[in-house]
Amino acid sequence: MQVDRSPTPRRRRAAAAVGLAGLGVAEVVAAARGSSLIDGMGRAIVDGSPRLLVDRTVALLGSHDKAAIRLSVGASTIWAAAGLARLPAKIRTPAVAALAAATAGATLRRPPRSVGAALAAAAAGAIATSVGLSRGPANARSELAWAVLGGGSLVAARTFLARRRHRYSRLIEGDRRSAQPDPMPSDGAEMLPGLAPLITPIDQFYVTDVNLGAPIVDPAGWRLAVTGLVGKPQRWSLNELAAEAESFDAVMVCVHNPVGGDRVGNGRWLGVPLQTILTRADASAHATTLVTRAVDGFTTSLPVQPLRSGDWSGYVVIGSNSGPLPARHGYPARVFVPGIYGQYTGVKWLTELELIAGPHDDYWAPRGWPHEPAWVQPQARIDVPPTGAHAGREVTVAGVAWAPPHGVAGVEVRTGQGPWRAADLARELAPSSWRRWRAALDLPPGVHTVQARTISQSGEVQEGRQRPPFPLGASGWHTVSVHVS
Repeated sequence: MQVDRSPTPRRRRAAAAVGLAGLGVAEVVAAARGSSLIDGMGRAIVDGSPRLLVDRTVALLGSHDKAAIRLSVGASTIWAAAGLARLPAKIRTPAVAALAAATAGATLRRPPRSVGAALAAAAAGAIATSVGLSRGPANARSELAWAVLGGGSLVAARTFLARRRHRYSRLIEGDRRSAQPDPMPSDGAEMLPGLAPLITPIDQFYVTDVNLGAPIVDPAGWRLAVTGLVGKPQRWSLNELAAEAESFDAVMVCVHNPVGGDRVGNGRWLGVPLQTILTRADASAHATTLVTRAVDGFTTSLPVQPLRSGDWSGYVVIGSNSGPLPARHGYPARVFVPGIYGQYTGVKWLTELELIAGPHDDYWAPRGWPHEPAWVQPQARIDVPPTGAHAGREVTVAGVAWAPPHGVAGVEVRTGQGPWRAADLARELAPSSWRRWRAALDLPPGVHTVQARTISQSGEVQEGRQRPPFPLGASGWHTVSVHVS
C-alpha cells in the first residue's frame, strides 16, 4: 500500500506564505544596504539564459521584461519553499542553507560584488524560511500573518529602493536643468503629426540593458580608469572629461530593433573622443583590443587601431541633449561608436578602458553573437501614415532614415510592386545622424501597400530580404498599408 506524501492544500499554502516571508525579509536586509537580492537573482537568470530565450523575451515583452523577471524570481522562491516543505525535518535546514548559499553565490557572479549585502540578505531569508518551515503556520490566521510579513516586507523594501533611485535621478535631473541648453537644430522639415522629431527627447529614448535597475554611482568618487597596455595609465574625473568633451550628433540603434521599430533614437551627444584618451594614455603598439567595462561587470570590446587612428569616431559620452546622461542611460559615462549597433558599443555606467593584446570574450559572445562589432544597416522607417490610417486621395508619407557613419544619400518609396520614386530629404544634421524625409502620393481609393528604402552615401542600398535581428541586425523594407477612402 502506497502512502501519498504530497502536501495538502493547507501545507502548500503555508509553505508559500513562508517562502514569501523569507523573500521579503531577505529583500529588506538587502535594501538596508542599498542592494536588492531579487534584482541580483534576476540578473543571474539573465546571465544564464540562452540567446534564443533572451531574444524571444525581448520580442514578446519589450520594456516589461524586467517586471516579468522579478515575478519569476518571486514565483521560483515560493515554489522552492513548497518543495523544501516536503523534505524530512533533519535535512530541511541544511537544504535551506544550501539554497541560500547558492542564491548569494549567483548574485555575486558579476561586480559590484556587494558581498556583505548578498550574504546578509541570503542568511536572513534562510533563517526566516527555516524557522517558518520547521514550526509551520498552525492555522489560517498564522498563514495570513506570514503572508502579510512577506508581502509587507517586499513592498517596504521595493519602495525604499525606488525612492532611493528616484532621489538619485532627481539629482542628475537637477544637473540637467541647470545646464546651459544648446539650441535644438532644425532640418527644415515640416512638422507632421506622428513624424519623429529630429532630436529624440531623452525621456523617449529607448533603453535596453541586462540590469534590473540602474547602478547608483557617486560622481564625486567615480573615475574612468585607462589600464592595460598603456605607457601612461589614466584616471579621468567627470570634470576632466567635461573639459575635453565636444558635441556630436548621431543615431543609436539597438541590434534587436526590428524593421520599422522604435529601438532607435537620434541624439545630440557630449563626449571625449576615444582617440584623445588613447593618445593621452600612450597606447602600446601591441594593444589590439579595447575592453570597455561597466561598474556591473558588463563588457564589450572594440579594435584599437581604427579608434586610435580616428577611422572610427568613438567617444566616451558624458552628456546628451544639453545635460548629463540620465541614470538609466549610463550616468556618469558610456561608450558610443556611431555606426555600430548599441549592443557592441553601448557600455553604460563605464568604469574602465583596458587595452589588451588578443581577443576578449565579451558578455554576448557565449550566446553566439559575433565577436566583431556589427555595423548598423541602412534603414528607412515610415512614421506617417501608420498602418491602417485613413486618408484622402492625396497621401503624405514621411519618416526617418539612417545609414551611419556615411550618411543618407536618398530615400525611395513605392506603392505595391510599382517603381521606386525618390522622396524629398530634409537637411542633413550629420552623416551619423538620421535624416527625415517625405513623399506625396496620389492614390486611388482602396488599400495600398507602401514601402520605403534607404540609399547610403557609400552607395549601399537597403536590403529588401527579410532577416531577423540575430546576428547582424534586422533587414527588410518597412511596409505599411494605407486605406484611401
